[in-house]
Amino acid sequence: MIRPSSTDTKVPVRLLRIQEVAAETGLTPRAIRYYEEMGLLAPAGRSEGAYRLYDTEDLDRLRFIRGLRDDAGFSLAEIRQLLEDEAARAHNRARFRETHDDAERRVIVLDALERVDRQVATLRHKIERLEAMIAEAERRRGHLEGHLADIEAGRPPAHDHLPNPARRS
Repeated sequence: MIRPSSTDTKVPVRLLRIQEVAAETGLTPRAIRYYEEMGLLAPAGRSEGAYRLYDTEDLDRLRFIRGLRDDAGFSLAEIRQLLEDEAARAHNRARFRETHDDAERRVIVLDALERVDRQVATLRHKIERLEAMIAEAERRRGHLEGHLADIEAGRPPAHDHLPNPARRS
């Protein structure tokens, strides 16, 4: 299969079957097929035997999806929205360069701003969730440090849910 490059010349592309892609990305074939069903990925092509075939762009996209999912904890719905916004951004960039109509350029820029604002909101929401998780972990750590202080002072462990007159605040 041949895909046009950014310079519009034809470049042969090495296509991989799903098992090879799974080995390259650390994903399972089932996950790759699921991402395809969810609309997160479209294989570069199909073989004569109807096997899915993937190119380096597909590998990069799968690695990006996996990083968003595993490293950053994004849901598949959030990932889909981020990918759609990135695809629209690339499309808008091309449209902006092709037109000299200020009204059309304004519409393109307003769309791009809306998409960036949505991405920022998604990322801020993620930060808020992570900050809440950090605060909860720090609260648990403080609770455990209290137990350790009680043990080291020879006091019986205090339990938050049970009154313990021996515990000092």
